[in-house]
Amino acid sequence: MERPQNLPNHKGEGHRKRLREKFLQSGLKGFHDYEVIELLLSLNTPRKDCKESAKLLLKQFKTLQGVFEAKSDDLCKIKGIGPANSFGIKLIKQVSDRYLENKIISKDVVQNPQDLQQYLNQIIGHKTKEVFAGIFLDAKNRVLAARILFKGTLTTSSVYPREVIKEALQHNAAAVIFAHNHPSGDVEPSKSDIRITKDLFFALKYVGIVLHEHMIVGNEGFYSFAGQGLISGFNKEFQEAV
Repeated sequence: MERPQNLPNHKGEGHRKRLREKFLQSGLKGFHDYEVIELLLSLNTPRKDCKESAKLLLKQFKTLQGVFEAKSDDLCKIKGIGPANSFGIKLIKQVSDRYLENKIISKDVVQNPQDLQQYLNQIIGHKTKEVFAGIFLDAKNRVLAARILFKGTLTTSSVYPREVIKEALQHNAAAVIFAHNHPSGDVEPSKSDIRITKDLFFALKYVGIVLHEHMIVGNEGFYSFAGQGLISGFNKEFQEAV
């Protein structure tokens, strides 16, 4: 018996079609997070309803960001998620990261920090472990490169000024912005954060590189060392020391 025309190939096909039409009309506005994941999974699962798997991913990893940050092996443990789905999720995250990085390259992020904040929130804001990033600038404060420099709990023994200076000189940077995340969400700096920043400020100053800012990223927003006057305080201490 021939299959009647216009009938869906599977239970979720009509729903999937409506999701795609909704996206084409207005982007992701109005989408639930599980619907975003479902739409993404449908690209690599053409003949299967993806709603249940999307909801299972969100239940396991808590947030949309958590799904994108999850390891491939952990993604594949979820019912209905195979290597192709895992690959698609990791690919879209990397494409998004590259897009936001390209947006800040050659821009003056000191005077216009919005794109930088968006980039940092995407790259490090939702990680479950602390990471320390450096944004290297030219003499006109235009971004030359953005790099993750250190990973793990930050202490004065885990962030090495020599390695930071080496990276800055490799990029021929005239100035630097630092950023790291607080997985707890609380963006208030610890004593160690302040000490690290002061040590890096002095080390960079001695080789003629300016530290403009150190930002702490968390789910409660951003903390700005420059905005709170700490960078200018370090500069005053440096001037008195020399």
